[in-house]
Amino acid sequence: MSRLDLHLHTTHSDGSCTPAEVIDLAHKAGVTALAITDHDITTGVPEAITVGRQLGIEVIPGIEISSIFGESELHILGYFLDWQDAKLHERLTTLRESRHRRNPKIVERLQALGIDITYNEVRALAGTDSVGRPHIARVLMEKQVVTSAKEAFDRFLAEGKPAYVPRDLPSPAEAIQWIKAAKGLAVLAHPTWVRTTDGRLTDLVRQLKADGLDGVEVHYSTHTARQTREYLAMAKQLGLLATGGSDFHGLTKPDIEVGIGKGTLHIPDSLLHKLKDAAGRP
Repeated sequence: MSRLDLHLHTTHSDGSCTPAEVIDLAHKAGVTALAITDHDITTGVPEAITVGRQLGIEVIPGIEISSIFGESELHILGYFLDWQDAKLHERLTTLRESRHRRNPKIVERLQALGIDITYNEVRALAGTDSVGRPHIARVLMEKQVVTSAKEAFDRFLAEGKPAYVPRDLPSPAEAIQWIKAAKGLAVLAHPTWVRTTDGRLTDLVRQLKADGLDGVEVHYSTHTARQTREYLAMAKQLGLLATGGSDFHGLTKPDIEVGIGKGTLHIPDSLLHKLKDAAGRP
């Protein structure tokens, strides 16, 4: 049985596997088509496409852009975008620069808590220009300050925790327009993460559709069966595409595997066909 996975991260952002390693894992899992959706960067796409061709896996150029919604983040996935678009690269560079302004402040707060850590250590471990909190979490794991990335976020890095520092981000509408300007399709990532009052998610997604949103990530590793049904119904009600992916990161989310998430993820082939039709791709 063929599998899809339209939400994967590599070492080019906060994943622990190279694009080639992700493609190899996908091949072993029976994945026939996937999207590389690194945070705020597209440099992992060409390697993934090359290895994908060798293994017979279709690789869709993608992105995951962080935006600000209220006091929390809202992520927008982009598919079939022109990953070499100069204006997109310029905009993504500003996002990565905001990370480099934020990350040293997080490290300083950890140092103030008595933790032996430097930003140079974080950047060395990351090995990419898209450095984020998961890389800081991995350094804390290596130093045995915490036993998992989840513990690092729960104790130090999540919003409201001692080392949390807010970030300069575009609005969701801006993130959507960045993707559309690069000829991509814009999709709301993991809607269960979106912080809205009860019953207001549909209103928010309706507004995002007015801003250019094309779809909703219906199938996701941590969505319950009920949430999947509700998000699928919402997508149909609003005339939006349904997509899905594991959100594989490797070490920072060790319970999530390529293609199958936590073991039960299944993304219907028909979703990719509809996505391609919307993007005008064969």
